[in-house]
Amino acid sequence: MKKQGAILSPTLIAIVGFLTVCPILMLALGSFSEGLGAFGTLTTAKYVSAYTDPEFAKIIINTVIFTLGSAFVATALALFLAYLNTRTNVPFKFLFQIISLVPMMVPHILFAVSWALLLNPTNGMLNIFLRQILGFDAISLNIYTLKGMILVEGLLDLPIAYLVIAPAMSSFDVSLEESSRVCGASNWRTLFRITLPVLRPAILAAATLVIVRSMASFAVPSVIGMPGRIYVLATHIYRVVATGYATDYGLAAAVGMSALVASITLIFVYRRLTKEGEKYVTVTSRGYRPSTIYLKGARYPLFGIVGILSFILIVLPVAVLFYTSLIPYSMAPSAKAFASMSWRHYLAVLNDPVSLLSLKNSLLLGVGGATLGMVLSFFVAYTIVKIRSKASGFLESLSFLSFSFPGIVVGIGFMWFFVQTPLYSTIWALLIGYIATYLPYGIRPLTSAFVQIHGNLEESSRVCGGGPLYTMRRIVLPLLVPGIVSGWILMATMFVRELSLSVVLSRPGTEVLAVQILRFAEDGLWGRLSALGILMIFISTTLVLTASLIGKRLTKI
Repeated sequence: MKKQGAILSPTLIAIVGFLTVCPILMLALGSFSEGLGAFGTLTTAKYVSAYTDPEFAKIIINTVIFTLGSAFVATALALFLAYLNTRTNVPFKFLFQIISLVPMMVPHILFAVSWALLLNPTNGMLNIFLRQILGFDAISLNIYTLKGMILVEGLLDLPIAYLVIAPAMSSFDVSLEESSRVCGASNWRTLFRITLPVLRPAILAAATLVIVRSMASFAVPSVIGMPGRIYVLATHIYRVVATGYATDYGLAAAVGMSALVASITLIFVYRRLTKEGEKYVTVTSRGYRPSTIYLKGARYPLFGIVGILSFILIVLPVAVLFYTSLIPYSMAPSAKAFASMSWRHYLAVLNDPVSLLSLKNSLLLGVGGATLGMVLSFFVAYTIVKIRSKASGFLESLSFLSFSFPGIVVGIGFMWFFVQTPLYSTIWALLIGYIATYLPYGIRPLTSAFVQIHGNLEESSRVCGGGPLYTMRRIVLPLLVPGIVSGWILMATMFVRELSLSVVLSRPGTEVLAVQILRFAEDGLWGRLSALGILMIFISTTLVLTASLIGKRLTKI
């Protein structure tokens, strides 16, 4: 084991270090350079230009309001749902599992687009419907506002906050609350003086994580913010890189450094908060007794709220996209709209060479990239769990570093590196960037699977004469199949829907689905956009189902 570790650990540290640290170093170097390829001349002019721009203060204020608002919406909803699921007798609790997992599979850009189709102030379906029903032409609900961005991003980040808060809520010892009530405190006083303070580390950790994710978000700010001329850091960087006559990569790198510093600081705060959670442990070896709060008359009204949330998060985005993909132009559901439905947008997309190329590239990156990513994840997880050393601990920290970085910032860092190599503007650049950004999604399920395999199994195989490779093939790999399948599905779906890194690294000939959808949105081609979005969802679903079936068959062998 020590011999294997002596070879594996340094090799993996070099590979993972290249993937995670290299773009950050290149970003820092690029921010002090005059332009791409001009590394010999270092200057602070880009920082001066970026941070003395009068518009930059407004962008920072928008970013702060957007991230804090999204964190508030996501955390408040997650707290409400977690309390209902873990502490009450609300019916149909399986919905909570769906809410926590399914929205993570819907591409964020399509979720944002579906809200734009509903609440566009001029021709949004909901606005048209309200005008027709109520007869007031002045009615206009506008999604292209900071409030609209916060609402959509908060709904998208709800599953992340729920997955952090729900376990803490389920392990809460209710005897503390019962003691409070015995002492005469009301339910509200108990909630605010006992329940919420004890859960404070989990709540703050969830809010911090959502702030990090919303700061890295590009789909919502680009689809909803940019048409309303509301820019945050991510879209400001995109505007510097992808629009205008003279692209200033040094300026984009200087702005990206502020997003990077903010993300690293927040992740540090998140880790401190999760460590402090031990101070608030209420489940000990002395006994733990969960109990259920009976809602009585409020049981079904509260379930109705959960049902509405499920509809908004899961059914509405796909239904709006499918409906829009069939109608010739934006119109509210009516007899006229249903009579004019056709497959014209699907035919247009399938006859469009760029859309076909983006389909092919995304499928290639999803299948091939996820497979390569899982191979690397396998060796990293093996080193972390089975070869416990200082080097493997360092490798673990290194491998999860990229999770906190905004994709568009990592993309600019990689671009500074690739421009000096033949990889620039090739599909391989996207592949390396994807694996670097989403490596933790492959490592986490495999780490959990490796932990469950006791070392005695491998030792027994070796005692019986089995070599390391034989033991790995006949003992370890079959037991790892569920973890491998879970990691592959996560990585493949992330690769197919990836946007923030792709908008920087994608060039003509290397378009991917999310970038093509963003271009359709910028051109106002909502029908084609919806048709391509449905095809994207179909591809993601097919990948998930196929991988699940293969995984089930492999576990039976």
